[in-house]
Amino acid sequence: MSLARLAVLVVVLAGAVGLALSNPTTDDYLQFVERELNGALDRMDQGTPSQEQQVIRQVFRSQGKKLVEGIVRPSTVRHNWGLLSRYETRVAETKVVVVGIGGQFVPIKGVDEATLKIGRMAF
Repeated sequence: MSLARLAVLVVVLAGAVGLALSNPTTDDYLQFVERELNGALDRMDQGTPSQEQQVIRQVFRSQGKKLVEGIVRPSTVRHNWGLLSRYETRVAETKVVVVGIGGQFVPIKGVDEATLKIGRMAF
């Protein structure tokens, strides 16, 4: 085996180990969902009276973790493929698919729709 091939092999293996070590956990995924819900609240329809928006935000900020733990965790399945994970969540008849790789999450399907539904369920 030539030195160039060996170097490429070492780089590929190092990258694979890096991805495996940074593969997000289910808890990381739940934190991602909570951040998405917070973002949805920030983008809330401006037609809602500001006092009502403040109350909704305060309730979610104080109870958001319980909401995510109670609704999202039980309906989530993680497919761990070592280098990356695929998360499937069924919420309010919506299928959400998110891929976690390198410590990041890439929404594939249904995230915006489910975020709105979870937010509505909270209130």
